Amino acid sequence: LPMELGIRGRTAMVAAGSKGLGRAIAMSLVHEGARVSIGARSAGPLAEAEQALRAAGGEVLAMPVDVSKPDELERWHAATVDRFGPPALLVTNTGGPPDSTLMNVVRLCRLVLPAMRAARYGRIVHLTSFVAKRPWGLLTISSTLRAGLSALTTTLAAQVAADGITVNAVLPGNFLTDRQIHLNEVRAQQAGTTREQWEERVVAEIPARRFGRPDEFGDAVAFLLSERAAYITGVSLQIDGGLTGGTF
Repeated sequence: LPMELGIRGRTAMVAAGSKGLGRAIAMSLVHEGARVSIGARSAGPLAEAEQALRAAGGEVLAMPVDVSKPDELERWHAATVDRFGPPALLVTNTGGPPDSTLMNVVRLCRLVLPAMRAARYGRIVHLTSFVAKRPWGLLTISSTLRAGLSALTTTLAAQVAADGITVNAVLPGNFLTDRQIHLNEVRAQQAGTTREQWEERVVAEIPARRFGRPDEFGDAVAFLLSERAAYITGVSLQIDGGLTGGTF
């Protein structure tokens, strides 16, 4: 059911919106009445996501996009503006190394910020990972990259806050996406155990004692993208069932 967050009719761009948490965010935005433009590299999942979002009643644009290529980002943005008008909502979701760099995120922000500033309204949310706050030895490069994105979030938020634009990051823990299930299988094999036994180990470390549902994540991001969240900016928000811990 819609939460009536004041984003009905607004244009949203969701990077990597064809699968997993990106798709969950797109679906939550559709439920709230936003017009959603999703970009992703894989044609098959992109078409499936477009069909699912339309079936949920959404106005949807789906485009093949490699976020590491500036010209493709520009084409996606231009097509979104042409179809729906300038985006008021942006979700950056550029994955982990080696495909992601901070410049992918910077370029997306540069594309949308002029129109947001002119309208004196905008919402930007960066999708990162809990390792931004809890660095993990197995993901050294990713942990470093994610922490850098949190720093970018804070600095950009301060620069655009007076223009009515908020910038926040969301740090997911373990959610039962297709990618998480695949990673669980790989890590279970490496540990010489079954996926079910591996997942029991993982869940035992989560205070909520379960994996998150993608729709729970999508709804949390939809709130940060809403009018109701106008005074929340520069935040790196853990959405992880208590996994990360820490006071700040």
